[in-house]
Amino acid sequence: MAQSFETSTVHFGLDQETVNRSKTTPIYQTSVFSFKNLEELEAHYTGERAYLYTRMGNPNTDELGQAVAQLENAQAGVASSSGISAIMAGVLAVCKTGDHLIASEDVYGGTYHFLQNQLLDMGITVSFVDFSSPVEMEKAITEKTKLLFSESITNPFLRVEDLRAMVKLAQKHNLVTMIDNTFATPYLVQPIELGIDLVAHSATKYNGGHSDVTAGVMVGSSSLIEKVRQKVVSWGANVSPFEAWLACRGIKTLALRMEKQCDNAAKLADYFRQHPAVEKVFFPKGVSEKGNGAMVTIELQPDVDMNRFFSSLTWIKIVPSLAGVETTVSYPIATSHRSLPEEQQKKLGITEHVVRISVGIEKFDDIKLAFENALEFAKK
Repeated sequence: MAQSFETSTVHFGLDQETVNRSKTTPIYQTSVFSFKNLEELEAHYTGERAYLYTRMGNPNTDELGQAVAQLENAQAGVASSSGISAIMAGVLAVCKTGDHLIASEDVYGGTYHFLQNQLLDMGITVSFVDFSSPVEMEKAITEKTKLLFSESITNPFLRVEDLRAMVKLAQKHNLVTMIDNTFATPYLVQPIELGIDLVAHSATKYNGGHSDVTAGVMVGSSSLIEKVRQKVVSWGANVSPFEAWLACRGIKTLALRMEKQCDNAAKLADYFRQHPAVEKVFFPKGVSEKGNGAMVTIELQPDVDMNRFFSSLTWIKIVPSLAGVETTVSYPIATSHRSLPEEQQKKLGITEHVVRISVGIEKFDDIKLAFENALEFAKK
């Protein structure tokens, strides 16, 4: 039966018959699975029994990969220990020593650091390009290029990637495409349906939704995901069963949370546009009929005392991450994009006055009042 997105977030799970018929998938908090005899053991290697050792597979981790694949309308998915490990496994499933990939220059700082520094040790080179310019993207393609990588909504300035243009260019040059869909979530954007090959999520963020999980997911075609899965297994990048279980529990309220958070974020962006202490407001447009995301980035006026602003936010916490049910703020130049070279920070516009806001599910009037008071107090 065809299901809406909202229904799909609630009804997913492994098809397994157990004696107790648990309504929810139990937590398989075990490092290994046991066998009655050698025939049962051999059955694992012939594909008749799924599980042997949790690093190689576990019902909870499989459920997380399958749940996100279902929401993305992908053939298959695999869970990993974090968003970065999912990206790592995806890149290494496509690229090998001597290959080249092209990434958008305005990606998350942790991703930038991995692509720029860690891949070089493996003999994989990376070009960071302005993906808003198709001409610049195509100029960067060489005979060694294998992959195009970007984010559906970029971090921290929330540029909306033109996924159709990215797919068109990739098809012209026989390249694989990968998108980090963490900010948009499948609630707003389903890149697979637009032709993207691989889609990554930091399940730490909106999928988990409660700031108590570190996990990642990669989804795509069955053939590509099998290659990604082998990298996750071989590099020991598996997520624990309990964290996978928590992430699956969080997914069940993804649609409800995103609806409220997107609404609050749109209102907050409107409020900031009218505030004299705010020089620039960054908020996506045209992402989806359901909304434009739950992130708002602002650049405050030079006369705003940043220390006083952050210290007077009362109940709004300063954190290096995002996407919990609570409204939080982060300081990109000191956290998420700290590892970028100074010239790259300047090029992208990441200054001491840029603040990234993850908007929560609280009553909007309370969110507005908290920022109103902090901005008033921070005037020099």
